[in-house]
Amino acid sequence: MSTPVTHLWLREETKPMEHRAALSPDVCKKLLADGRFKITVESCKERIFADSEYENVGCTLVAGDSWRQAPADAIITGLKELPENDQTPLPHTHIMFAHCYKRQGGWKDVLSRFVEGNGLLYDLEFLQDDSGRRVAAFGFYAGFTGSAVGIDAWCHQQLHSGEKYPTITPYPNEDVLIAETKAKLAQIGKMPKIMVMGALGRCGSGAVSYARKAGIPEENIIKWDMAETAKGGPFAEIMEADIFVNCIYL
Repeated sequence: MSTPVTHLWLREETKPMEHRAALSPDVCKKLLADGRFKITVESCKERIFADSEYENVGCTLVAGDSWRQAPADAIITGLKELPENDQTPLPHTHIMFAHCYKRQGGWKDVLSRFVEGNGLLYDLEFLQDDSGRRVAAFGFYAGFTGSAVGIDAWCHQQLHSGEKYPTITPYPNEDVLIAETKAKLAQIGKMPKIMVMGALGRCGSGAVSYARKAGIPEENIIKWDMAETAKGGPFAEIMEADIFVNCIYL
């Protein structure tokens, strides 16, 4: 008896400035090696990964925005919402952040498309394991990125005092980003004190991780969580840090 194959269809992201991907080439390589997956990838110029990276690991490349013509059994996989101004029924199974279940704007229109097309939605924000913990969370890299921007902003203040902070552009990978941060810190000749509020959570762990990778000494990374804030504020210690990364859930 043959093993059932799950067909994942990575769609092109259409949100402006969205460079992330729900599936990286490395993940695709692992899934394909498992033998239980087939992966189709839509071409996308904005995606941080080149189309060739997916082709090189065995994915099938197709034209962007072609998921509507995908086989019925394909699971349409993405990050952000589907293209706007489209009210056609959705017959496929979709994986994405649909931004519906907190009654965000247009939520009824989005869900009605699944009802009309008899499709199925796996919303990344609400997928949980048996213990109730989210299985798809971007908190770590939200903190990682926030820490990187905070450190970079501090470096800009030291190196270009009084000048407007420039527009942030994407980096090809984290190694390039870390190397740039290290070079700026070396040019400054001193290390900042960075306080991470909520340091034990996913987001806080990411913020601490970036500070460490950037070469900031452990004694300069102030890690606070519930135990440190139990006494109640205000907390003068926040003002003593050069960089404050707030990772608490609001």
